[in-house]
Amino acid sequence: MSLGQETEAPEDPAEIPFALPRSGPFNPADIDIGNETAIADWFRSAHANAAAEAFSHWDDDGEVQAACATCHSGEGFRDFHGLDGSEPGVVDGTIDVGGVVDCGTCHNAGLAQVTEVTFPSGLVHPVRGVEASCLTCHQGRSAGTDVAEAIGDQELDAPNPDLRFINPHYATAAATWLGGYGAAGYHYQGQDYSGRFFHARPVETCNSCHQPHTLEVEFEACTTCHQAEEPAAIRIARQSYDGSGDTDKGISADIQSNADLLLEMIEAYTDDVVGAPVIYDGNRYPYFFADANRDGAIDMADGRPVAYASWTPRSLRAAFNWKLITADPGNYAHNPQYTLELLYDSIADMADPLGVDMEDLNLLR
Repeated sequence: MSLGQETEAPEDPAEIPFALPRSGPFNPADIDIGNETAIADWFRSAHANAAAEAFSHWDDDGEVQAACATCHSGEGFRDFHGLDGSEPGVVDGTIDVGGVVDCGTCHNAGLAQVTEVTFPSGLVHPVRGVEASCLTCHQGRSAGTDVAEAIGDQELDAPNPDLRFINPHYATAAATWLGGYGAAGYHYQGQDYSGRFFHARPVETCNSCHQPHTLEVEFEACTTCHQAEEPAAIRIARQSYDGSGDTDKGISADIQSNADLLLEMIEAYTDDVVGAPVIYDGNRYPYFFADANRDGAIDMADGRPVAYASWTPRSLRAAFNWKLITADPGNYAHNPQYTLELLYDSIADMADPLGVDMEDLNLLR
């Protein structure tokens, strides 16, 4: 091309990388940006909050750990799935801090080639398009199979200092949604568990309920079949699962009540049966701490809280299920049946050494 020769502008609008007009003068306010609303919605969502712990945790380190980068940065997500040309299935590059779940996490054309996602339990689940983004990052990082492997055939009520709390991780909506099929929870021997929660069609994907950019629940569609003021107030059953007999409240209340009962039983078990009380603190990892002197305060050593180290196989599996359930605030919508089954079985397991009669609790599985 000789000097002064004009280049031809691309005819296809899709080839124009910027929103600026071809020539000026112009008023910026008059520039039409087709996806302006979507960008604004995303910007005020949790996915875009770079200051949140989910994205700022590694700021002092200067890079995001490879094990965490897949879900805690758009760059890491693309690396893991090979959308950046790298080997799929592993984050093999240095991921800079400051990233968030950006547009390219869900709108990358390469997502069409991602046809399956592997869950912590080992389940390989088929996905389509943007489902890969949701299910990759909302599946947790541990499953009941990890708990089963850790406890093996150890005596159920014998404390083992080598056992440590196994954290299912956070925002585990996809794990809850797939239920027993996904095997996210610890499954008690001899029990059957509800599988993937199939809602009324076409409510069958994440985007069926969640606005994809704000992440807010689009509740209006729910009122087609449910009479309630909010999602948590929806009742899906005519019977009471928490023993209260109250069927006017949402099923979320039954789940919360049974979850509260399970935590109380775990605390009573560690005190009365194990002789080593535990205190739960949801604001700091690993959440379960020692209270050897029974003063109701977490033990401290060298200025740091003492992690609980008197787990038994029985308490570890119940605590895992409890944390898995409470890590998903939308469990009542994602898979209420599976959630209630895990709670019931965990409560029944804890009731035995505590001498609690399950019939007196009047719970339903």
